Amino acid sequence: MKTLLADFHIHSLLSPCAEVEMTPHHLMMRAAAAGLGAIALTDHNASANLPAMIRLQEKYQVKVFPGMEVECKEEAHLVVLFDKMSQMAVWQHQVDKALSGRLNQPEKLGAQFVVDEEDNLVREEPRMLLGPLTLTAAEVVTAVNNLGGLCFAAHVDRPAYSLLMSLGFLPPELGLAAAEISKNSLAELQEQKLKARTGNLPYVTNSDAHWMQAFLDGPKNRITVRELTIKELRLALAGKDGRSWQAGIFIDN
Repeated sequence: MKTLLADFHIHSLLSPCAEVEMTPHHLMMRAAAAGLGAIALTDHNASANLPAMIRLQEKYQVKVFPGMEVECKEEAHLVVLFDKMSQMAVWQHQVDKALSGRLNQPEKLGAQFVVDEEDNLVREEPRMLLGPLTLTAAEVVTAVNNLGGLCFAAHVDRPAYSLLMSLGFLPPELGLAAAEISKNSLAELQEQKLKARTGNLPYVTNSDAHWMQAFLDGPKNRITVRELTIKELRLALAGKDGRSWQAGIFIDN
C-alpha cells in the first residue's frame, strides 16, 4: 500500500476562467514541490492540455489522471477521471458533439490556451468551452462509467453549478462515485449534515484551483491505495481492504 496526497480538480489556462500562470509545467513543478503524489487536470469540457501534463509525469514523479470538469444539461458540474488518454479521447469526442457550437469571446470570458510541456503556446481554442452540454447528468455518468472512468459531483455545497442544488438530492441510482465539497463545508462534513441529501456518498475535497495560490492553499485528499488506478480510487472511497480516503487535508506551503 502507498499513502499520498492528491488533488483531483485543477484547471489550466485552457479554462477561460483560469489564470495564465496555470500551465502544465508550472502546475507539475508546484505539485511536486508541495509533496503531492497525484493530481488530475480538469478543464471545462476540454482535455487539450493533458498531453503536456502527462509527458511531465516521469520528470516530476507526480501521477496525472486524465480528467475534465463537465457541465451537464442541468447546468451543474461533474468531474470525470480516467486511467488512460485513450479513454479520454473517446469521451472528448462525445463532449465535442454535445458542445453549444458557439465561438468563445475572449474579451468577455477569457482566452483558452493550449500549450506544450515547456509552456510554449500551441494554439488558442476558438470554441466556447464554458456552458452546458446537451448531455444530462445521467447520460454523462453512464457514459463515463461505461468507459471505465469515475465521476463525482463537483462542489455540491455551492449555490451555483451544483448538481445537488439543481436536483435537491443526489439519486443513488445515478452512479456517482463521490460528492465533492469545498473547504467551507468541512464542519458540515464532520457533522454529517449533508449525508442525507447526497445519498450517503463518500466526500472528496479538492482545490478547484484557477490560480496557483488557490491550488496550494486548497484542500486535498490523503489516500491509501495499492496503485494509482481508477479501480483503486473506487476501492479507497469505499474503504476496502486497508485502502482509505481522507478528505479535508491541507498542505503547508
